[in-house]
Amino acid sequence: MAENNAAEKAVPKGILSGYKVLDCSIAMAGPFAAQRLGDLGADVIKIEPKTGEWQRHAPAGGIHGNKVNVSFLSLNRNKRSLAIDLKSEGGKEIIYELARQADVFIQNYRPGVAKRLGVDYETLSALNPGLVYISMSGFGEDGPYALRPGQDLLLQAMSGAMLSTGCDGEAPRAAGQYIVDAVTAYCAFEGVLAALLHRERTGEGQKVEVNMLDAIATIQMQELSVFTVGGKPQTRTAEPHAHVYIRAPYGTFATRDGYLALAMPDMKVLADVVNEPRLLDYAEERAGWEQRDEIFRLVRDALKDSTTADWFNRLNAAGIWCSPVYGYADLIADPQIAHNGTFVEYEHPTEGKVKTPGFPIRFSRTPSAVTRGAPLTGQHTEEVLRDFGFTDEQIGSFEADGAILRGEQP
Repeated sequence: MAENNAAEKAVPKGILSGYKVLDCSIAMAGPFAAQRLGDLGADVIKIEPKTGEWQRHAPAGGIHGNKVNVSFLSLNRNKRSLAIDLKSEGGKEIIYELARQADVFIQNYRPGVAKRLGVDYETLSALNPGLVYISMSGFGEDGPYALRPGQDLLLQAMSGAMLSTGCDGEAPRAAGQYIVDAVTAYCAFEGVLAALLHRERTGEGQKVEVNMLDAIATIQMQELSVFTVGGKPQTRTAEPHAHVYIRAPYGTFATRDGYLALAMPDMKVLADVVNEPRLLDYAEERAGWEQRDEIFRLVRDALKDSTTADWFNRLNAAGIWCSPVYGYADLIADPQIAHNGTFVEYEHPTEGKVKTPGFPIRFSRTPSAVTRGAPLTGQHTEEVLRDFGFTDEQIGSFEADGAILRGEQP
């Protein structure tokens, strides 16, 4: 334990070092936002039930791990776990004392739950007027859909985005990522930083609301403006174009050994490189919209007889935007990924060597770092309570009353 503490102290302090974050969120969006704050050096305390947060019991891909499944592992590094019963009197005493000393509180409970638990903004801000309180929800805290489940696929379906890709007559396809969760996490992360900046200037905390529906709608700023301002409807055609608002050819095409993505090429240059003179018959701007399927088929037929690498080299040399279509194995092996240090590796006390995406933001003076892996349930309960001023006698009393769980150590 002493060796771990010494190693942590040797790591350069992150840009948010000194800020205390109480993370009462579950699943992906909230924990991901809180993890980003931890990556930047904040002391993130994951407040979870004594049975463990929901994500501990719902592993993506069915990958359970030894004691920590991969889903939880990926979203909860750089946090300490405090396992308490928020419905108990002792749990309320603890959370109120932590809130008095904290800088940020994050929750994504269903609307009304925070108030029933006594951790709503009004209650906590009365204890600490400088608190930045982040409330995350699926559809908003009130309104006709407030009680609907805020699940990623359902929000993708409602966002309109699924009908911007694919073929007419085929079922819409979801993104290959939990894109709504991720975008919502970054909105919350951005909201925390902006609210902390406001507090630095004024001393004033505030409530910040983020919901998944607004998050996925606003990242379609360009597409929705084409629709609302330009009046152009989403019109899918017979071939699988990558986006209804980009001229053909735009999408992925099968090659002899894989797939190649092609984006908005100069038609004359493309016709020359792929040796398909019929492409010259199509006026780039007009036909690229009105005859998308014909153009797609000509390009598809032209590319199928050579390899992805061959086409990439030839098209890239001609100044045409293109890329091989990667799987995860290809991505991890890519030299630019290695050069960027996109992935980080560290040792987890129960899960062994962990290789996972690292830090998308780089700071020259205050670098991000993994100082601790995802915690076991309640692993830091005793440590956190001591840090916030609770005595050994109080901690023993909380444990005896069932308000806390002193989790096992790795």
